[in-house]
Amino acid sequence: MGAEDDTPGPVQPAPGSLVREDEVEFTAIRAQGAGGQNVNKVSSAVHLRYSIPDASLPDDLKERLLGLRDHRITAEGVVVIKAQTQRSQEQNRLEALQRLQALIDSVAVPPKTRRPTKPTRGSRLRRLQEKNQRGLVKQQRSRPRDEGHG
Repeated sequence: MGAEDDTPGPVQPAPGSLVREDEVEFTAIRAQGAGGQNVNKVSSAVHLRYSIPDASLPDDLKERLLGLRDHRITAEGVVVIKAQTQRSQEQNRLEALQRLQALIDSVAVPPKTRRPTKPTRGSRLRRLQEKNQRGLVKQQRSRPRDEGHG
């Protein structure tokens, strides 16, 4: 590996990922927080914007993404990710892409459909025994009934 490998090129997401580079919009912004004099001059933080409805993802995946209750997804279905932990803009771009891919991967596997099952005979018996026991405990707390009148 030579020195020419250090030059920033186009950011490529991980192989096998579903995010296409041309569907992602990057905006360079100034990072917040401490950082010395350089932080006020260099726009090293990155805003990533990814429109879910316009994406080339499968429809079921889009549906699950839009169904997520995530603060990074706007009402219009645009994912907004801000990356500013790294010092270089290129590293922040890569981190933002990885976080977007992680978000998509989190809904990539469809949830298992729940098949309703009947309670077992043993669990029904245990429930009835516990109810009976609880009733006896409460009966002990009540005032004694006067059986002479009635």
